Amino acid sequence: MIAILDYRAGNLTSVKRALDYLGYPSRITSDPKEVIGASRVIFPGVGAAGKAMESLKELGLDEALKEIFLSGRPMMGICLGVQIVFSKSEEDETSCLGLLEGEVRRFPDGMKEGEEVLKVPHMGWNRVKWVKEHPLNEGIEPEAEFYFVHSYYPDPAKRDWVIGWTDYGISFASVIAYRSLVAVQFHPEKSGRPGLRMLDNFCRWRPDAQ
Repeated sequence: MIAILDYRAGNLTSVKRALDYLGYPSRITSDPKEVIGASRVIFPGVGAAGKAMESLKELGLDEALKEIFLSGRPMMGICLGVQIVFSKSEEDETSCLGLLEGEVRRFPDGMKEGEEVLKVPHMGWNRVKWVKEHPLNEGIEPEAEFYFVHSYYPDPAKRDWVIGWTDYGISFASVIAYRSLVAVQFHPEKSGRPGLRMLDNFCRWRPDAQ
């Protein structure tokens, strides 16, 4: 069973529908025991890092996620989920899970593309520049685009963890992979065929076989 983490951060049913479409059994849950007992975990999310961390701690899901990470079972963070795996976020100066070292930063004001001033949040379709092969991006075309909605982005301590970058005023890490953890800044469940392929890749991924 794949556990879809419910920590009051929204965007759960669209992930569940995508997994149903792909034929993978899953359950939306806020029960730490169910999460710890799952074969793999997806933690999507939208909203503020501070509120998300409050909910994770209140529900006991912060410790459950740490246990899953240490166990080596596959984990996937989506959008806010990629941000809270790092040490801290500039958003409300929030201390996050600390599974990976690094900070989450806000897009700077006044970013430009040519003469156009770019809006924050970064919202809409954008490409990922893959810099490493990984089971997560297997079979995904280089020109494929994914759907983004975010004002903050991860800045990992080690560039070796980054398998994909995206340009929006600056170049930021949009896909992270370390051991049994993968995390993406975009929404694969809202990204059409490439996103479904990525979710399928994650559900078939065996980190212990790499």
